[in-house]
Amino acid sequence: MTTGDCQRPIVVVIDARSERSRLRPRLEQATDRAVRAVSTADDIGSILESSVDEPETDGGNDSGPATDDESTATEQAALTSADEAGVSPPGAVVLELDCPGEIQTLLQRVHAETPDVPTIVAPQDGSERLATVALRAGATDYVPSERDEDPIDRIVSTIGSRDRVTTDERPHRILANELPDEAFVIGEDGTYLEAKVRSESAELYRTSVDELRGSRLDDAFPDEVAAELQDCLDRALRTDEVQSVEYDAETTDGRRRFEARVVPIDERIRGRRAVVWLARDITERVERERRLRSRQDQLETLNRINAVVRQVIETLVEAPARDAIEREVCTQLVDSELYCGSWIAERTGEGRLTYRTGTGEADTYLDRVSDGIEYATGRERPVARAARTGEIQTTNHILDDETTPEPLREAARKDDVRSAIAVPITHEDATYGVLTVLASRDDAFSERERAGFRLLGETIGFTIMAVKNRQLLFADTVVELEFRIDGGDTFSFDLSEEYGCTCSLEWAGTTAGGRTFQYVTIEGLDGETVRDEADAHDSVEECRLIHDGEDQCTVEIRLAKSGVRTLVNHGATICDVVVENGVGRCLVEVSQDADIREIADALTVVYANTELVARREVDRPVRTAAERRDRILDELTDRQLTTLRLAYYGGFFDWPRESTGEDIAEAMDISPPTMHQHLRKGLKSILSEFFEGGSSTE
Repeated sequence: MTTGDCQRPIVVVIDARSERSRLRPRLEQATDRAVRAVSTADDIGSILESSVDEPETDGGNDSGPATDDESTATEQAALTSADEAGVSPPGAVVLELDCPGEIQTLLQRVHAETPDVPTIVAPQDGSERLATVALRAGATDYVPSERDEDPIDRIVSTIGSRDRVTTDERPHRILANELPDEAFVIGEDGTYLEAKVRSESAELYRTSVDELRGSRLDDAFPDEVAAELQDCLDRALRTDEVQSVEYDAETTDGRRRFEARVVPIDERIRGRRAVVWLARDITERVERERRLRSRQDQLETLNRINAVVRQVIETLVEAPARDAIEREVCTQLVDSELYCGSWIAERTGEGRLTYRTGTGEADTYLDRVSDGIEYATGRERPVARAARTGEIQTTNHILDDETTPEPLREAARKDDVRSAIAVPITHEDATYGVLTVLASRDDAFSERERAGFRLLGETIGFTIMAVKNRQLLFADTVVELEFRIDGGDTFSFDLSEEYGCTCSLEWAGTTAGGRTFQYVTIEGLDGETVRDEADAHDSVEECRLIHDGEDQCTVEIRLAKSGVRTLVNHGATICDVVVENGVGRCLVEVSQDADIREIADALTVVYANTELVARREVDRPVRTAAERRDRILDELTDRQLTTLRLAYYGGFFDWPRESTGEDIAEAMDISPPTMHQHLRKGLKSILSEFFEGGSSTE
């Protein structure tokens, strides 16, 4: 290093917004040179050409004894000449900046005016972008402050080196200080000229860094990938702009994904054009993004499914018949474009399943199903299992599922059917059939989607039950069924057999919360005995005594299982149920199109020894509203009718009440207990007409 170089000051350029330089005090301690801090707001050109106030010399040669007297004398003369002229270029320029634009502009200015002056980019926080800017703008070195190595030692070493960093060495030095997972210098022909890999990543590579130097892209990658990377390299050199590319690489940890930024270098390296290849392992980021997209897709699909379910449910409210319900469900599911096919099967009287209706683009698959292929195998298929268990069944990857009959798999390949879900159509303990939905996506039915389909299956079941009840309610002709039940393990059978009493059902129904109650009158037994027996019986969950007499009582009971509830769920209206001496007689009404075998089979599930002993068509009497009103009025006494009218018009039935019982009694000039007696008897007459016949409904 020349004496003149040693005496030239170090210029530290700081951001205009900074109050002081963080590097200047440490550089002053580490070197004998003058260190000057200037701001980007100053005239950099005039600063670079400004004179040194006092060359800091002590009359000696701090750089050591000269080995060439003539050279030393010449250098001293040059320094003296420069001092006399009042001009002294800096010995080094350190850019203490973090703005890529400012760094590029200043480096271009410095190199244009003082091409031999070393330049060091020393940002507070390094980044690949800043390293790229420093490299492309020709910086001698790049030394971020936040590094394990002391940046001052690196800066002083770069400034004090007599042999300037060569063009070949400069990329290596910069890459070494701002290294992503991979950093390479690659020639225009795809040859690796320099390579650096982080130590924690090196063990993933099958080829060492030393072996990589001198090899080519097509040696390190398959032909297709190598061609794509070479195209990116050529594009960077042709456009002289930074390019980006993503690619896969085989490592000891399997295939990983990398993202590279390809930076063209202005200078030639070893006589050829080259690029700096900065690559980062983005495998984890790609996987996170994939999972996020998957969750977003699932959420979008789930929202669409819920929208379809809501639309189907709204349609079901107006459905006139079961056939219409089933056709509408299948059509709307396919119209949503989420599914390629949908079909419904029902259980026949023999306990088998049969195709009812279906629609969709999977024509071949649906044809196979309608021909009975779904049930031809000896194995229990998902549809049959859903009908038997009442639980949703899913089949993903149908094309690879060996349990699927080959004709169905062949049809699935032709129609691109990949997943299926079998949804039981149920209401309470009644199963009306199975809805099967087909999708062209693998793993199409997540747990959340299954929940949506579970609701849909229950809604269809409820609607079918409601339609059956509606048809029965408004039918002029109904079918009356009489069943004989020889024994059962429920409370009424055991009680009648043990005590010789008779149990008659008054009414049975289910609350909105799903609690099923029965009101039973027992003749030939007192209430206390009945309640004690009920508390000890396994089939009774709750029992409450309503009315008690010496030889007759009425109780409210809640049973764990009930044949009455089963009949109601299948659309039957209970007309009469009597159990005597352990034998039951059950009389029900059903609509003319009801599946009688299905009802009988359902009752057999609860009571094994059930026999259908009679089937009769019964014409219902047509009664107009006026006739029903007259019938009610005939049942009421004058006092009862007067009490009801005063209570109704006086606001006794409003909430909150406009009149109390005492107000009504005072208006009638009777006592409050008498008023309540008339009121309750009148209400009972009206309700008796409404619930005439003791029929049971939900």
